[in-house]
Amino acid sequence: MKFIFVTGGVVSSLGKGLTAAALGTLLENRGLKVALQKFDPYLNVDPGTMSPYQHGEVYVLDDGAETDLDLGHYERFTSTKLSRLNNLTSGQVYQTVLNNEREGVYLGKTVQVIPHVTDEIKRRIWVVADQTKADVLITEIGGTTGDIEGLPFLEAIREFALEAGIGNTCFIHVTYVPFIKAAGELKTKPTQQSVAKLREIGITPHLIAARCEKPLDKELRHKISMFCSVPLEAVIEVKDVDHSIYELPLMLQRERADDLVCRVLHLDAPPAKMTHWQEIIRKLIAPQHRVRVGVVGKYMGLQDAYKSVYEAIMHGGIGNDCGVEIVQVDSEEIEKKDGERILEGLGGICVPGGFGERGIEGKIKAAKFARENKVPYLGLCLGMQIATIEFARNVLKLDKAHSTEFDEATPHPVIALLDAQKKVTKKGGTMRLGAQPCQLVVGSQAGKLYGSFVINERHRHRFEFNNSYREKFEKAGFTFSGTSPDNKLVEVIELKDHPFFIASQFHPEFLSKPHQPHPLFKGFIAAAHQHIHHKPI
Repeated sequence: MKFIFVTGGVVSSLGKGLTAAALGTLLENRGLKVALQKFDPYLNVDPGTMSPYQHGEVYVLDDGAETDLDLGHYERFTSTKLSRLNNLTSGQVYQTVLNNEREGVYLGKTVQVIPHVTDEIKRRIWVVADQTKADVLITEIGGTTGDIEGLPFLEAIREFALEAGIGNTCFIHVTYVPFIKAAGELKTKPTQQSVAKLREIGITPHLIAARCEKPLDKELRHKISMFCSVPLEAVIEVKDVDHSIYELPLMLQRERADDLVCRVLHLDAPPAKMTHWQEIIRKLIAPQHRVRVGVVGKYMGLQDAYKSVYEAIMHGGIGNDCGVEIVQVDSEEIEKKDGERILEGLGGICVPGGFGERGIEGKIKAAKFARENKVPYLGLCLGMQIATIEFARNVLKLDKAHSTEFDEATPHPVIALLDAQKKVTKKGGTMRLGAQPCQLVVGSQAGKLYGSFVINERHRHRFEFNNSYREKFEKAGFTFSGTSPDNKLVEVIELKDHPFFIASQFHPEFLSKPHQPHPLFKGFIAAAHQHIHHKPI
């Protein structure tokens, strides 16, 4: 088995995860089985309790693991199926080591970062390698080289390279080559310093992926090559993409990054055939149709807060050969006088998940606007609950109907806490999480979109539709088109006499890929285009 380690330097958010995912795409298309994992140096056990402003979205896996958003890139770019073993944090490492110490596993030894912490990190690499039986395991090291919290991980992969043997490991270092506007030139010094820091730790990169705004000329490549001790051809230009992150695999292929990796790892694999990926890019750059849809949320200050939602909407566009302009709508703005005007002219409205009372009334107004004006609506998790509250208030005339999450004293708790959640006291990892089966109603719009009546979708919630109100809703045309197999939990709702009004308690965005758009998002974009242009795609 071969191992690739992706590290980063200079600053964070350089795209280490996207680089790892894009390389995984190329290696898969060369016929290799690829697995990916992410190491995060922070002390949280997982990102499940972290604010979206701190960390971006929480990406949920089939097994219920709440993980880093880069795992979403891994699953969207490749066919790999991830589990909780594929995301390791310092919190998990220290939790395991301290539990071992309490149980006497170390036989009275002094517990130290080296070897006990680094051994635990190395063990997790071997565990994933053994379970996946992949040809290549790509491991991304979060954070920035030089950060104190990341040092144990870098030491661990240095040791791991020795254990794996010569020719079985490849180090890729992602750095930043800034363009200094006043001087009108790119500067390589930050890259030189970052690689020097990495070499101090004992790791010399085989490839340098240089993030830049402007193209790297031959002179700059020579300079990086000489001062960073890498071959000239191993200095890879990773220029900001023009249209979409899905251009990155083709960019790396043009730079022959996958050829270089295969040479370092002594892998004999044919060139990657990327025709289908080129067609994805064509549909993104020069689509046959165009539409604008609004995403109504409250974390609009951070692009990563709704990362999977935005990507799934774009995938729905790809599936319809339709370019999608996503309009970010702050739900608090809708709460102001005449705030609904923001929604006029949109082909569709999507209300994603979230927590907390702030901005809720704006989302309810958005759902009301979509229902009354026959604008296609897609609700995700909280977005389903919002649609329920709006219908209860304005159609059923249940005054002050609400969710007990936001108003414990509401006279009409149409959304209430899951029974299994009533005795839960801890916040982390205690929601209804992961893939759960759902039974769809024959003849429903959701059933037609899926082309199946038994589905599995990923969840992340504590509250649900209150079954005490089910009969009242059904009589008014509120359709429960998807439920848990025992019919106890509402999973999908639809509205009769509406071109497209579907909302799910689960998170369909987590299962969407550019070459396999999720059925709900594909249907949503088709309906949005038809709403604006009055003609089918």
